[in-house]
Amino acid sequence: MEVQIFGLKGSSATRAAERFFKERRVKTHSVDLAARPMSPGELKRFVQKFGLNALLDLEGKAYRDAGLEYMRVSEAGMLERALLEPRLLRLPLVRSGKFLSVGLAEEEWRAWVAAG
Repeated sequence: MEVQIFGLKGSSATRAAERFFKERRVKTHSVDLAARPMSPGELKRFVQKFGLNALLDLEGKAYRDAGLEYMRVSEAGMLERALLEPRLLRLPLVRSGKFLSVGLAEEEWRAWVAAG
């Protein structure tokens, strides 16, 4: 089993995901979104499964600071903003084969490890 973790180095949730998989000896590949943005296709894969609103951190500081709670932005425009500013997303975004998760999802991850 191999897991890809999209997150930010300074994010406690991203570090928790890395620690979770490391403790279970699962090989991880971490992508720091501040250094290397996610590809549009990869982000769309998460959007197709969860919907855009599930990926956005609607309560987060980055969302409020950008004034997005008061703006009407198309889905394409919001995806573009999220690619440029990963703090708008609920991180980490985790992928293992066909399995995807958003945010801290330890119960899901346990099921993945048990299945894999």
